[in-house]
Amino acid sequence: MEFEERPISSETVFDGHLISVEVQQVKTPKGNVAQREIVHHAPAVALLAITDQDEMILEKQWRSPIAKTTLEIPAGKVDSRDENSAKHAAIRELNEETRYQADSLKKISGFYSSVGCMDEYMTLYLATGLTPVADELPQDQDEQLALITVTLDQALAMIDSGEIEDAKTIMAIYYWQGMKHNG
Repeated sequence: MEFEERPISSETVFDGHLISVEVQQVKTPKGNVAQREIVHHAPAVALLAITDQDEMILEKQWRSPIAKTTLEIPAGKVDSRDENSAKHAAIRELNEETRYQADSLKKISGFYSSVGCMDEYMTLYLATGLTPVADELPQDQDEQLALITVTLDQALAMIDSGEIEDAKTIMAIYYWQGMKHNG
């Protein structure tokens, strides 16, 4: 069975600081013409940062697209400072957002955040052996973050109550739960 769609035309209708939006006309495998609206986003990283007290670091921050405050794991985009290295971006974001460095940084997984409309690819890391950084990198001027730490049981309860709704954070918490069950 054929699945690939063939672009007929393409136009960038928005090119902003964080994203660009492309509108494509495509021919489907059945020969139909359809419109696709694609959000292009830089690759990104996220960190399941576990303290020596066996608690994860969460960030409380405002998210304009959903007009509310969320609880999320530290994350950010891979940018020019990182020379296309997701690992470098993870180290930088951990410093910028939490003021910690990790003795161990292990890739957990890579995934597309929303394949129906966006090409953002996110790499999730496990950060352990956390210690305060000696040299603090500047924080993003447009971010207002508050850090909290929670146990696995607290994090799972926060998912159940709807307090944590962010997909990358939920994925990280369930990974952490699996780590605990599998040793």
